[in-house]
Amino acid sequence: MRIRLIALLPLAAVFGSVLMFPDPVLAQAPGCGAVRDVKPQPLDEQTWKRMNDIYEDIGEENYDLASTKLNDLVAREKGSKYLLAIVQQLIGQVEWARENFDKALKGFETAVTMDALPDQTHYSLMYQIAQLYYMQERYDEALKNLNMWFCKVPAEQVKAAAHILKASIYAAKEDWKNVVPSVDAAIALEPEPKESWYLLKLAAHFEMKDLPAARDTLKTIIKFWPNKKSYWIQLSNVYFQLKDDDNALAVAALANRKGLLDKETDYLYLSNLYSFKDIPFKAAQVLEAGIDKGLVQPTDRNWTMIADSWYAAEEMDNALVAYEKAGKAAATGEIDLRRGYILIDQERWEEAKDALSKALEKGGINERKTGEAHLMIGMAEFNLGNYDGASAAWGRASRFDRAKDAAQQWMNHLKEERARKAS
Repeated sequence: MRIRLIALLPLAAVFGSVLMFPDPVLAQAPGCGAVRDVKPQPLDEQTWKRMNDIYEDIGEENYDLASTKLNDLVAREKGSKYLLAIVQQLIGQVEWARENFDKALKGFETAVTMDALPDQTHYSLMYQIAQLYYMQERYDEALKNLNMWFCKVPAEQVKAAAHILKASIYAAKEDWKNVVPSVDAAIALEPEPKESWYLLKLAAHFEMKDLPAARDTLKTIIKFWPNKKSYWIQLSNVYFQLKDDDNALAVAALANRKGLLDKETDYLYLSNLYSFKDIPFKAAQVLEAGIDKGLVQPTDRNWTMIADSWYAAEEMDNALVAYEKAGKAAATGEIDLRRGYILIDQERWEEAKDALSKALEKGGINERKTGEAHLMIGMAEFNLGNYDGASAAWGRASRFDRAKDAAQQWMNHLKEERARKAS
């Protein structure tokens, strides 16, 4: 990650006294908001030209050359504390550009410790020190330096980005309870908060398992970014976890009406919510619409879910169509067998015989169901007047222990019917 360098200090016209470099520790005067009385000092013409030359090297990204000239200036300079602070600032900027972050920190910290630069540059350096520690994943030091910056900088200079940096440091430390107030402070300063800020806040809510807060934040996010499906689905999920099933369904259904659902999982989720709320008609409609749009795979599992929902809604014609499609996609005869049961109940004998025959042809059903299938084929044949076919089917059914008695009863009934018609 690259963070923008602060603006270079403007050069003045003259310079002054000698200073030895202290250790780079931020030993600021105690007390938050203390007023600094530091002003730029003039540089003589020769120094001004030398510094201007270095500025040009930095501007042209000749960092190696600039570094050599800066180090030479440090070795020669025996005077101005102000000039030496500028040089250390520039050393830090050059090393940052060269991604030598430890050296950049040393330069910036030395410049701040000298306490000789004007407020804007001084405080900007303190802020950049915190940024550098954050970039290096040295989060405790980043937080310590950022808190010092908050303490020292005038309140009117604190922007939203500083609070977000603080929130990011807390997040990196997994100190979630402190993430939220920092993000809130940033939001309060910015008329158009960034989406990433709200996502950081939302992540903190989830990490703390604060679902009511996550719900409220998601509602705000949706007001700003109403066309992002993921937020609607997340909000619906949160409502569901809070056992607010009505709102969970309402939010997901509204996302569907807005045309935001674009994945199979979205349609399955909404369909399951309708089923959970005992609205099977809508459950079937939603999932079938997903198949029609090419977003839901027309698998036997999905068609079976649709068929089961139509069946629960007592929409038998739709259920049978869906079961037939499920059966075509299925590897076993289970679905065709289920369709056969419904058709027998509806006395649609020819269709029932066809469905049951397909179930037996595909196989994969247990012995009990196999016996039942032969038994029902016999019933269909009987009602179609095909007595020989019925007798053959019941004969096959009688080979299965659990269908044997029923098959014998039907065969007895068939004998009586044949005798009646013969008399």
